[in-house]
Amino acid sequence: MTAPDARQAAPWAAGFLAALVVLLPFDFSALTGDAWSSRILIAAVLVANVWVVGRLPFRIQIVIAWIELAALFALFFWSFNLSYAYIWSRLPYLVGTELNRGFLIGAALTLFICFVAIAVSTIIALIAALARLSGNGIAVGIATFYISFFRGTPLLLQILLIYLGLPQLGVVLTPVPSAIIALSLCYGAYMAEIFRAGIQAIPAGQTEAARALGLKPGQIMRLVILPQAIRLIIPPTGNQFIAMLKDSSLVSVLGAWDLMYMARTHGKAEFKYVEMLIAAAVIYWILSMAFEAVQARIERHYGKGVAAR
Repeated sequence: MTAPDARQAAPWAAGFLAALVVLLPFDFSALTGDAWSSRILIAAVLVANVWVVGRLPFRIQIVIAWIELAALFALFFWSFNLSYAYIWSRLPYLVGTELNRGFLIGAALTLFICFVAIAVSTIIALIAALARLSGNGIAVGIATFYISFFRGTPLLLQILLIYLGLPQLGVVLTPVPSAIIALSLCYGAYMAEIFRAGIQAIPAGQTEAARALGLKPGQIMRLVILPQAIRLIIPPTGNQFIAMLKDSSLVSVLGAWDLMYMARTHGKAEFKYVEMLIAAAVIYWILSMAFEAVQARIERHYGKGVAAR
């Protein structure tokens, strides 16, 4: 083998060895009757699959990768011998088409909590960002303390502090309002930094030009800075919403009848934990993909003209 051929074969040999290492903990002896020959066969098939798919057009590579990975996930779940009839019978409760005393449950309640929390956290983030950028020392101190605390402590701890701590002050809240307050405060702190970075990304010349036109500071921020900063702020805000969608599962510890709570409750009733958790995972994944698609459209819309500017 010539030196160029050896250099071309080296990555594939390394990939084959890496696949063997990954397969070591698993017993595939049922495939060929011998564990090692099975691992070698599977590793060779994986490397050959990558070699073949890598020579197809780019978009087809993506589609095939998704199909193959989805098939592997389906095969993995199939090995659990799940009760699909039980999953189907409990699906309305997980999705939220059923109501509990006239109120939302399951994924519908999860979405309700997230939509309200993202709206409230956006207002909090804007106020905190403007306070941090202000020349007032007290406002800066309050904003930085708030951001530091809620970014520096676990969300679960914040949820419990609000739900269990506020009653000590005479304010008793049910699980859903507690969850909304905790998520709003936590994500408001993270989004405050997004807002601050977006505002500071606008060239100082914009402010100077607005001052030259006689605009007041409030008018400059409202009419000049924020409309331009929104292009930079909205796309990462979509990431925060998707993260919030998954973190909202923590509110199940309060007894809120969200998607995770319903999955745990129905799984415990018939000892079908794996069925319910997998069903919940799939629902979370579908919701996340839907919002990722929406986010991609938003990014394309607000990204127009950013590079040119």
